[in-house]
Amino acid sequence: MKLHLVKKILAGTLSAALLSLPALAAQPQQPALWAVDQLADSYALGLVDDDYATYIQDPVTLEQLETMTDVVANKLALLELDQRTADTVGLVVDTTRGGVMNALYQEAAAYDLPGVEDGAQAFLTSLGVVQGGSGGALALDRTCTYQEAMVMANRLILAVYDEQDAGSKGLLWKATNGENTLYLLGTIHLDRDNVYPLHKSVREALQASEEVIFELDLNDQEGIALLQSLQTYSDGTTLADHISPELYQRVQTMAAALGMGSNDLDLYKPWALASTFSTLSLQNDTTGANAMAIDSYINAAAVNSGKEIGAVETYAFQGGIFDGLSTEYQQAYLNSSLTVLEGVLSGTTAAPADEAYLQAQEEMISGMFAAWKDRDPEAFGKVYNKTAIINSDDELNSKLFTERDPGMIQAAANYLETEGSHTYFMAVGAGHMVDPGGIVSGLQELGYTVELVP
Repeated sequence: MKLHLVKKILAGTLSAALLSLPALAAQPQQPALWAVDQLADSYALGLVDDDYATYIQDPVTLEQLETMTDVVANKLALLELDQRTADTVGLVVDTTRGGVMNALYQEAAAYDLPGVEDGAQAFLTSLGVVQGGSGGALALDRTCTYQEAMVMANRLILAVYDEQDAGSKGLLWKATNGENTLYLLGTIHLDRDNVYPLHKSVREALQASEEVIFELDLNDQEGIALLQSLQTYSDGTTLADHISPELYQRVQTMAAALGMGSNDLDLYKPWALASTFSTLSLQNDTTGANAMAIDSYINAAAVNSGKEIGAVETYAFQGGIFDGLSTEYQQAYLNSSLTVLEGVLSGTTAAPADEAYLQAQEEMISGMFAAWKDRDPEAFGKVYNKTAIINSDDELNSKLFTERDPGMIQAAANYLETEGSHTYFMAVGAGHMVDPGGIVSGLQELGYTVELVP
């Protein structure tokens, strides 16, 4: 478990309704980048990390190039393409633009891809991976910057995936009313099961839209600050004053296991810690290096493309859902989430019931991602079982769905009723899209045309 990830979740939006964090939105201190439109995919794929602004315009190093080619190799391997004997004799790999092209080409040359036999320059230019300057010159002998190498690697992955009609399709619908179009993407607020890259149909729908709408505006710094204030005690008490001594000691032990100080979590409320522990327990070895939740990817891609950002809810509303949970429920929620994370980290659980719960949770999340990647809402609905969720006596479930779905349906309808001709993109949790009471059927009942994107 990466300590930086724990701190990122604690510092960001912790609610189980969102579980995501603004990433790669424009920051005043960042250098001017010509490849800003490539950042969302590059970050999601692991080609850059949180410190990218400190090195992205420097010359790429051989060590960095090796890391990039590993990312490319791993992503191409997931496609299970027919292999070939790569003729890479005489290809020089170094930190010039030509050397970087050769390094990336070698990964693609291991597979039977159209045009790969034509060599590095011809193959990569045919895919648009490298594009010449004035007069088409490729400047092969010039030192390559990290930014240039990143763009080549990112373009290569996306080009091959697009050529193979591959990538995660997501639960994507298209709603229409007159000349207005509203794309509806039901998201999962996690990064795992090799979810990136997303299918070109999702990326194209996003780029075709003028405004992108989320549950919350992930760039609203005042809202984020408000939610963070709700997550912590401000009355002079600490976590130890609100939960049992036994549960508090387990939190202390978990903090140490995560590489944190024994009292680093003392100011956080039980619901905030429970949400964080739950998020951590749902990640596995397929989670990307940056653990970029799907909502965060969509947000980064939208912001970096200059899209207007909208939200259907406020931080005060969503934070209030969790902060209003009863003391008893918050303690039970923390105990449950902590038990699961303890089992995930140790590989064992204290009771067979806990072991069964862990297995069931893993099967559910894996099934959800499989259905999501295949764009199969029927399969998703069977695994997710929203009926059972909203019919349970769990205090949180009714707040998350029955009290929120109608507002999301109305918000979607409002966009479809906008005067003129517009294209919008709404990305909210997939649980809000599916039935019973979901946005898709809700809009259909209101008379709008809503169809699954083919």
